[in-house]
Amino acid sequence: MQEHYEPESVETQAIEWWERNNTFRAREDAPGEPFYCLSMFPYPSGRLHMGHVRNYTIGDVIARYQRMQGRNVLQPMGWDAFGLPAENAAIKHGVPPASWTYENIGYMRAQLKRLGFGYDWQRELATCHPDYYRWEQWLFTRLMNKGLAYKKTAMVNWDPVDQTVLANEQVIDGKGWRSGAPVERREIPQWFLRITDYAEELLTGLDGLDGWPDQVRTMQRNWIGRSEGVELEFAVPGEAPLTVYTTRPDTLMGVSYMGLAPEHPLAAKAAADNPELAAFIEQCRHTKVSEADMATLEKQGMDTGLRAVHPVTGEAVPVWVANFVLMEYGTGAVMAVPAHDQRDWEFARQYGLPVRQVIIPADDGVEVDLTQAAFTEPGVLVESAQFNGLSSEAAFDAIADFLEQAGKGRRRVNYRLRDWGVSRQRYWGCPIPVINCPKCGALPVPEKDLPVVLPEDVAFDGVGSPLKKMREFIDVACPECGGAAERETDTFDTFFESSWYYARYACPDADNAMLDERAGHWLPVDQYIGGIEHAVLHLLYARFFHKLMRDEGLVQGDEPFTRLLTQGMVLKDGAKMSKSKGNTVDPEALIERYGADTVRLFMMFASPPELSLEWSDSAVEGAHRFLRRLWKQVHEHVRGGPAEAIDTGSLDERQQALRRKLHQTLAKVSDDIGRRYTFNTAIAACMELMNELSRFDDGSGQGRAVMQEALEITVLMLSPIVPHITHALWKALGHDDAVVDARWPDVDEAALESDTIELVVQVNGKLRGQIRVAAGADRPAIEEAAIADENVRRHIEGRTVAKMIVVPGRLVNVVVK
Repeated sequence: MQEHYEPESVETQAIEWWERNNTFRAREDAPGEPFYCLSMFPYPSGRLHMGHVRNYTIGDVIARYQRMQGRNVLQPMGWDAFGLPAENAAIKHGVPPASWTYENIGYMRAQLKRLGFGYDWQRELATCHPDYYRWEQWLFTRLMNKGLAYKKTAMVNWDPVDQTVLANEQVIDGKGWRSGAPVERREIPQWFLRITDYAEELLTGLDGLDGWPDQVRTMQRNWIGRSEGVELEFAVPGEAPLTVYTTRPDTLMGVSYMGLAPEHPLAAKAAADNPELAAFIEQCRHTKVSEADMATLEKQGMDTGLRAVHPVTGEAVPVWVANFVLMEYGTGAVMAVPAHDQRDWEFARQYGLPVRQVIIPADDGVEVDLTQAAFTEPGVLVESAQFNGLSSEAAFDAIADFLEQAGKGRRRVNYRLRDWGVSRQRYWGCPIPVINCPKCGALPVPEKDLPVVLPEDVAFDGVGSPLKKMREFIDVACPECGGAAERETDTFDTFFESSWYYARYACPDADNAMLDERAGHWLPVDQYIGGIEHAVLHLLYARFFHKLMRDEGLVQGDEPFTRLLTQGMVLKDGAKMSKSKGNTVDPEALIERYGADTVRLFMMFASPPELSLEWSDSAVEGAHRFLRRLWKQVHEHVRGGPAEAIDTGSLDERQQALRRKLHQTLAKVSDDIGRRYTFNTAIAACMELMNELSRFDDGSGQGRAVMQEALEITVLMLSPIVPHITHALWKALGHDDAVVDARWPDVDEAALESDTIELVVQVNGKLRGQIRVAAGADRPAIEEAAIADENVRRHIEGRTVAKMIVVPGRLVNVVVK
């Protein structure tokens, strides 16, 4: 064993050994219960950042620990390779997105290997490969045939910078999730998946995801947004009735106007001969569209001149076009109750519309001032005809019954969730497998003609997709009538690819099916690791996709991920690392200077995984010093030659104390890594143990035997976190097998037992000493030992002992006057 720790040579040797022995190749017929550990795959941007390093180190530690528990571990890696950055780079640098992407994949793969992550590289996939996206095209054609995929003209979120449509989930505070540009409204034909058909199952399924953070489950519940209400109709003379949905039928008698989305068909009809209304509607098309924007938007509207008929009173209700009503939510029409809805109240105040109070507080002592704000709480009905005096809860049923009996309404469960728009107008994505025929309509590409391969050798002329100008791609014969037809030139939202990649890892070489029986062996994923920012976007879509694949007989079970760990961000100077802030740290430079193990150790020690991690150069150096100390400790020990076998029955008190500390540490680290995932406290416990080892100077035969056991267990405990150095140290400690193949050590319960215990002694609550007494010592003996301690005696000298408090097994507090 060389005297000094040299990370580069140590790490190179370990990596070469793992590759030579196919250490991380996952086999279905290998012994042990399967354990599938997966970290969210990266976009191949060209360089790993510290967020990647943290995410993948967490996953690797979990995977290696489970391997040491005897589990048959699958830990794969691949590339979320489609998307706008490659396309934007192509436009900027004049290179095809494919070549830019493949070059980046090669570089980042080498970086991941340098960090020692235990991936089964034989299962590597890239979503831009036709042998991958062929199968999502196949599934999409199946969904078309089942009516779960459909095309319609819809008002969509348009990103003017990225020149593409965004799903509702991709609009963050009114801006594109990637570009940050304010989103506009546009009406264009789009392909959708009926995720709303699965809304209830997606919602109720959250109750069974005990291994997920509560925060993520709450975010998904809120996004799905289940509500119970009443769907009712307001007749419009000479027109189709207006259908609205409300969760507050108790406020029905307070309706003073109707609100229409600017895109509502009735609004368009009313504007046909009203230029002023038409201009207002056109203005609304350029309004931000997110719900968050609607909350703060200045409320604007215009009277259409139409009147609706109240379903109970028969009163004529004015119909307004309002900029706060969204066509894609509900029916594009709302009943407005200004007295009991703040948004409606603000609009009514703006335009001088009536504010009719029909709910009063159940507590008569509460005053309501409707000149200041709407009263939105439930209460008791007034000015509501036959429903007067009912509570809001009772009125819900009474009014719903009335409307159902009159044929003017019905109870209904509604969801905030909207169908997933999957069309994107950019080039670098999976072609949507559809042929548009002027005679036969939109038809799925026949299975025998899949995949529809994306041409990779393209040139860009501006921002638009080159596909839309490639007649050799567009022109095709209709599969039904044989006539001239055109391919769909939109591509899938890239979340389409990332919604099922976890399943394809189980059988990436399956040629004849999307998935085969190996998916049943590995799925669901036992542990999934990734950022909280994917709580709705990716994780909701993946859950939906899993159910689609289940219903096609491709997977078993209802959920894709059993446990979810959402790691925090890596910060520097209190801000998220980013190039724009100039606060990034290059992982590669750190690895060159300190080695991969130092980087891994720092990442796991600096913070619990779910919390943000603040970068610290000094802490990185501290992690490196610890590894040098560990190396030095092992080197000094092995220099003395092989240690004799341990004889636990002949150990003296110091040797027993060290073994006790060792196995206490092992018990804690096993729990911290295996159950709690608090890797930082596990490392801290190992560091504390190392301090004990450095003070243990017993060179006797049994002293060296205890030291041998302590160093071996320390190396085993640290091996999931710093696998390269422990690979070398395990060999140095005399083992022929590799540490990666070793089993996690068992706690020796007998070593935890002690004839004596240590107690803290306080004087008036302040620490003044420590004593060791017999494990079974009675109270008088403990009190006598406490008073006899030299430092304690010094602090009570000349004072009267009022009482002594003994907390068994922990402390003695001497109270003096």
